[in-house]
Amino acid sequence: MEFLLTNRPRYYFRQISDIPRASRNEKAICEYIAAFAQRQGLEYKSDEAYNIIVNKPATKGYEDVPAIILQAHTDMVCEKNKGVEHDFDRDPLDLYVDEEGFLHARGTTLGADDGYGVAYMLAILEDTTLKHPALQCAFTSMEEIGLLGAQKLKKEDFYGKRYINLDAGGEDQTAVSSSGGTRTKIERKLAFEENDAPSYTLRIRGLQGGHSAGMIHLERGNAIQIAARVLYALSDKCNDLKLCDFNGGDKINAIPRECDVTFSTHADLSDIRTCAQAPIDQIGKELQYSDAGFHAFLEETAKCDKSLSIEDSRQIINFLYVLPNGLQHRSMAIEGLSVASLNLGAIAFENDSLRINHLIRSAAASHGDQMIAQLAILSENFGFHFEVISRYYGWDYEKDSPFRNILKEVLKEKGIEMKEHASHGGLECGVFKGMIPELDLISYGPISEGAHSPQEKMDLSSFDRCYDTLVKILENAK
Repeated sequence: MEFLLTNRPRYYFRQISDIPRASRNEKAICEYIAAFAQRQGLEYKSDEAYNIIVNKPATKGYEDVPAIILQAHTDMVCEKNKGVEHDFDRDPLDLYVDEEGFLHARGTTLGADDGYGVAYMLAILEDTTLKHPALQCAFTSMEEIGLLGAQKLKKEDFYGKRYINLDAGGEDQTAVSSSGGTRTKIERKLAFEENDAPSYTLRIRGLQGGHSAGMIHLERGNAIQIAARVLYALSDKCNDLKLCDFNGGDKINAIPRECDVTFSTHADLSDIRTCAQAPIDQIGKELQYSDAGFHAFLEETAKCDKSLSIEDSRQIINFLYVLPNGLQHRSMAIEGLSVASLNLGAIAFENDSLRINHLIRSAAASHGDQMIAQLAILSENFGFHFEVISRYYGWDYEKDSPFRNILKEVLKEKGIEMKEHASHGGLECGVFKGMIPELDLISYGPISEGAHSPQEKMDLSSFDRCYDTLVKILENAK
């Protein structure tokens, strides 16, 4: 069904869906927002990271009410299904509505994370009929690659003491804490040699993937880890196995859905298939309830001219086989909360180097320290270089929050009992709280599913209702 632009938030969601906005490519969306602010006659400020803050004065009767910061990130995770022809640096998203009223993008991520928040703020900034205190709408960049844009903001640019993060959905809930995150890079220089053996490609397919925070506890398969497991079994039987290429995953905050590994060996093809099938069958049984679509297959390919040595190939496979991955700790205080995890998110042979990227998430800094140390020790012992790329800390729970009480009362008027949600994901709330310690924080947003994967979808009715709730929160924020 067609996506009908029946209100201004929908209109702006459609507008920003036409603008490429991958992480580190936010210049166009920043310029769009700046041009919008100019048309509305609103004061704004942008920076070299393409963050932009748009200020809107208080309406009549709210002049003496403390200002509110609203915030959403402009970038999106750009994932697409194999075979989908879509250029995220150029093409608009192809939006459609399914029979259940969910908005999708054909074959790609939708960008509801965090497009809905951007659309909400634009609609609020435009509407002169609303009642509200002074507003500061912060559109931040590079959130999906480590909250990098928010970390470049300056405290002196903000005068608001209350804050609404528009990057945590559910409609009936609000986040009350979030995890910190660490991005790491593991590298090794590759020495290729002439190859005279037949070549084969192992392909891992059919996994669901998903957000590495919200879905890390669901035992979904990690394509890179699965490929390493199959290769470990093969290298034990094929004594001359040599790696030619290894590529899997793309975004380190998304559980890898696909992986391709090309290798060479003189072993008989039937023996290779038999050897590989045993772990593939085992993994399929393990994933039958959590990732039933999993499948893997081997195919003979054109002979590679170059490969790694047998010794280097075995060392890389062994390293990948023992790398920790997935959920590490659950909370004993809050039911169902993941408090520490790491996601083996991407691997690639690039320019004669092997690159491996992880995203570590932890509510407690000590858990993060431990996982960083584990990766560093393993890397050193297997001849890899380990590096921490970026790190941000979490947002701790605060029992008393007058602003959260306002949200609770607004939802109660709608017949909704507010739920408090402690997030394993990294939210910019932590960055803002660290920058402005006195901030009173809430988060809010509509029902959406499948973030960071091409299965991403957003409930349009919830999108409409949550905008009305947001407007009511601003009106009641006296």
